[in-house]
Amino acid sequence: MREFSLPALYEVPADGNLTDIVRRNAAQHPEVAVIGRKVDGNWQDVTAKAFLADVRATAKGLIAAGVRPGDRVGLMSRTRYEWTLLDFAIWSAGAVTVPVYETSSAEQIQWILGDSGAVACVVELDAHAAAVESVRERLPALAHVWQIDKGGVDDLQRTGADVSDETVDERGAAAKADDPATIVYTSGTTGRPKGCVLTHRSFFAECGNVVERLKPLFRTGECSVLLFLPVAHVFGRLVEVAALMAPIKLGHAPDIKHLTDELAAFKPTLILGVPRVFEKVYNAARAKAQADGKGKIFDKAADTAIAYSRALDTPSGPSLGLRIKFKIFDKLVYSKLRAVLGGRGEYAISGGAPLGERLGHFFRGIGFTVLEGYGLTESCAATAFNPWDRQKIGTVGQPLPGSVVRIADDGEVLLHGEHLFSRYWNNEGATEEALADGWFHTGDIGTLDEDGYLRITGRKKEIIVTAGGKNVAPAVIEDRIRAHALVAECMVVGDGRPFVGALVTVDDEFLGRWAAEHGKPAGSTAASLRDDADLLAAIQSAVDDGNAAVSKAESVRKFRVLTAQFTEESGHLTPSLKLKRNVVAKDYADEIEAIYRG
Repeated sequence: MREFSLPALYEVPADGNLTDIVRRNAAQHPEVAVIGRKVDGNWQDVTAKAFLADVRATAKGLIAAGVRPGDRVGLMSRTRYEWTLLDFAIWSAGAVTVPVYETSSAEQIQWILGDSGAVACVVELDAHAAAVESVRERLPALAHVWQIDKGGVDDLQRTGADVSDETVDERGAAAKADDPATIVYTSGTTGRPKGCVLTHRSFFAECGNVVERLKPLFRTGECSVLLFLPVAHVFGRLVEVAALMAPIKLGHAPDIKHLTDELAAFKPTLILGVPRVFEKVYNAARAKAQADGKGKIFDKAADTAIAYSRALDTPSGPSLGLRIKFKIFDKLVYSKLRAVLGGRGEYAISGGAPLGERLGHFFRGIGFTVLEGYGLTESCAATAFNPWDRQKIGTVGQPLPGSVVRIADDGEVLLHGEHLFSRYWNNEGATEEALADGWFHTGDIGTLDEDGYLRITGRKKEIIVTAGGKNVAPAVIEDRIRAHALVAECMVVGDGRPFVGALVTVDDEFLGRWAAEHGKPAGSTAASLRDDADLLAAIQSAVDDGNAAVSKAESVRKFRVLTAQFTEESGHLTPSLKLKRNVVAKDYADEIEAIYRG
C-alpha cells in the first residue's frame, strides 16, 4: 500500500460560500471582464460589476417566486452564459443547483428532479420544456418551470424587481462551507444515477488549489478559457468556478461542431477538454495534410514534435539537429495547428480518459501542452493533475494539494480530502460503501510512482478475466485503438472467453474522406464497407497499435466492425462519453458471439 499527499495551497473560508466569489470580484476587479458573452454572433465582455448585478437581479426573481434556502432548483441547458448566471443566482437565493444534461430523456429528467425534490427548474429549449412537461404530473414538488429561450431570465428579473439587494445578500450569505452547493447526478454507466452532494467547501478546496497550483494559467486580465464541455458535468463546473475564482475571462460554446470557429474568434489561452477533442484535432490536421498532398511532411513534423518533447525530459535536452528540424516544422506546421486552437493558447487540461503518451508528446512538441488530470463526480472533478512546471506525460499527475491518494492492496485508488462529496442524496447504503473507513473508494485501479504521480490502469468492475485466467484492463488497449482517425469507439470483450476480442465503430466524420481516397463508391457507409478488405486492414492497423501496448495474452485477436456508432442517443454512451458496457454487451450480443464462433 502506497500513499502520497501535498500540502494545501488554499485555505477554505470557514463561513464562506460560492456567492462570495462574485461579490469579491465586483469589489476588487469591478471593470475586469470576467465573462465573454456571445450576443448576435459577436463576443461581448461582461465585467465583474455587471455580472454581480445580473446575478442579483436573477436571484431576486427566484426569491420572489418562493424558492427558499436549501431548496433544489433544476438547471437543464446547453453550455451558455445563462448556465453560469443561473448557477450563481440559485446560490445567491440560498438554494442548491441540480444540473440535468440537456440530452437527458424524460425518464432521466423525472428521476433527477424527483429524487432531488426540485421545486423549480430552468430549461433552455422547447424540447427541454416538453420533456419536463411530459413527466410533470409525477413531480409534485415542481412548482415552477422557466425557459431561457422564451425569456425566462427576463421574466425572473421582472418578477423580483421589488426584492432588495440586502435580501439577496442575506440569502446568499446564509449557506456555510459545509452546506450543499449542488447535487450532481452521476452519468450512470450502470443502474440509476446517484446524486453526489458537493458542498461549497468541495468547490473551494478543489478550485482554490487548482488555481494556486496552476497560477500561470489563471492570470487575471490576461488569461481566458472557452468552456465547451457540458456544465452539467462536474468537469464543466470546475472550469466555471475556477475561472471566476481566479478570475479570468470565461466564454461558453454550446455547439462543439463549430468549435474551431469559436476558438478562432474567442482566442482562449487555456482549453479544457476530453481526449476525443484532442484526438480529432490531430486526426483532422493529418487528414487535411494528406488531402493536400502533404501527408509525408505532416508525419515527419509529428515525429519531430514527439521526439522533441521526449528529449525535453532528458538531462541533455533536444540535440542541435532536432532543434533545427523543430524550428523548420514550427513555421511549416506547428504554428498553423496552434492557430486552429485559437492562436494564443499554450496549455490545455484533459480529463475523462487517458490521452495517450504519443498524443501528449505531440501536443507538447508543437508548443501546446496538454496537462492530463483525473477525477470523478465524487471528487468534484480533478483529484489529481499534472503541474504546469513538472509534467509527466503518461500519468494523470500528483494529488490535488491538500488531499491524499492511497493505493490499496488490491490496487484500488482511494481518496481523502476536503474536495470530496459529502454523501449520495437519499442513498445511505451507497454512501457508507463508497466512504468506508473514511476513504473514498473510486473503483479505479492505479499505481503511484516515487514522486507521487498517479497512473490509472483500469476499473475494478471492468476487469476482464479470460477463460485462461488472464486479467485484462480494457482501457489501456481501447484508448490506443480509438486514437486512429477511422475509429469512433472500441469496446474490448472476452470475459470468460478463450481470447480477447473487440467491437469497433467507424467515425462517420472521417469515413467519407477515407472512402474517397481509397476509391470506394460515393456515399459509402460503415454498413456497406464493414467487410471491405481495405477498411478491415485499416482497422487492423489500429488494433495492431493497441496490441503493441499490452502482452500477447491481453491483445485483441479478432474484432467486429459495427454498422452504427455508439452515441448518447442510442443509449450506449453517457453524457460524458463513457461507454455503457452492459448496454453495449446486451445490444450487440450476437456480434460478440460472432467473434468467438468457429
